[in-house]
Amino acid sequence: MTSSSAQDPPIADSSLYRRVWRWHFYAGLVCLPFLALMAATGAVYLFKDEIEARVYAHLRTASTAASPALDAETLIGRALQARAGQPVRYIAPPEPGRSAEVGILTSEGIVGVYLDPATGQPLGELPDALRLAEVVKGLHSLAIVGEWANYGVEIVAGWAIVLVVSGLFLWWPRGRRDGVVTVRGRPAQRTWWRDVHAVTGALASAAILFLATTGMPWSAYWGQQFGRITGELGVGLPKHLFGPGPDSSVPPATGGTRVPWVVSHAPVPRSAVPPSAHGGHAPAGASADPAPPEAPSLSVNSAVQIFERLGLPGGTPIALPKGPRGTYSAMLFPDDVRGQRVVHLDRYTGAVLSDVGYRDYGAAGRVVEWGINIHTGVQFGWINQLAMLAACLSIIALAVSAAVMWWKRRPRGRLAAPPRREGDRAAAGAIAIAAVLGLVFPLLGASMLVALLVDRMMPRRWGERYGL
Repeated sequence: MTSSSAQDPPIADSSLYRRVWRWHFYAGLVCLPFLALMAATGAVYLFKDEIEARVYAHLRTASTAASPALDAETLIGRALQARAGQPVRYIAPPEPGRSAEVGILTSEGIVGVYLDPATGQPLGELPDALRLAEVVKGLHSLAIVGEWANYGVEIVAGWAIVLVVSGLFLWWPRGRRDGVVTVRGRPAQRTWWRDVHAVTGALASAAILFLATTGMPWSAYWGQQFGRITGELGVGLPKHLFGPGPDSSVPPATGGTRVPWVVSHAPVPRSAVPPSAHGGHAPAGASADPAPPEAPSLSVNSAVQIFERLGLPGGTPIALPKGPRGTYSAMLFPDDVRGQRVVHLDRYTGAVLSDVGYRDYGAAGRVVEWGINIHTGVQFGWINQLAMLAACLSIIALAVSAAVMWWKRRPRGRLAAPPRREGDRAAAGAIAIAAVLGLVFPLLGASMLVALLVDRMMPRRWGERYGL
């Protein structure tokens, strides 16, 4: 949302305006390519269910809809005949005409085996890592580059907030009418691109801020710290999830199943060692010892029946126990955030170890989950999808218009950043806003200090030569 100095000399000649414009320019130069990628992949992810329903129709559709379905253990057995490994997930047919799915852990990762629920006939396989939604999500979060890239995404999201705040300052009318809500000139002119950039940014600023802030809870550093602090304050995850002994990890959210932000920061309950496995009594410290291999485990069919009695609908993904202290975990994530529910069962007794739903979330947890559901376009149906799609397209339009606008005004062979002049001093208000953002988002604050240091240490002759 950069403004042109030639069109409003008194404003553009001010020290504050030049500083804000310069920071806006450099923030866009670094972040806009990544924001454009995240916007493009986010736009696709909004419609992942509709796209996957078509792309994977041959796997998700069963031909014998009228026949009674086989039980869970039989279907798991048929899946293991088709693909050797350890079963880790079972998803019953969510409705007539749909297939059942069994997730098998192999040396190549988890593979989803789809079966006709009436005959047990395998319909095909799909590795979780190659699932369309997982690939798009990996691109969106840059996880394909490595876990460390998530820190970069957090920094980019922070700078997106800086771009919006600084862009609104540059766009602010200050008595002007032209180029505020209308677009002047023609596409061949820089003024046209400037106005498209400014007007688009102003109209989409609230949506872009929303996307940036609601994505932060999943970030590598800020999200973890926010989850820890809200948990300690009792406004995040439910207190009754905390228990004695070492905490196990959250069941993997694979095959398109998402673990709520609140639950992802909570320790998963562990199945207890049956007293019979120790000769009728549990010795001191038994809670930390693994159960013996001969300890009887609840059957998958029995676990499915318990989940049904608890009111979980058919098709709710069930994570199977992993290890002797593992649990049966059913994870229900409907479009309406208020229907979220995660239930853990003791793998030996079938006892309900925890039953966590939206009603159990703290205030911060509820706000975060609402934000994430709207962010991903599922809370309010197609209206939600179209609104978030418009925000994604706006980000792409801002990236394109910024690049064209810069290309049209840059001197050949120079970066042509907004000028820096000796004696320029930032206003106290701008410093305060930057300080607040840096304190709220520490990685953003650290990157802002680095950028300020580089800008200060840059030799003046480099700036004059290359337009830095």
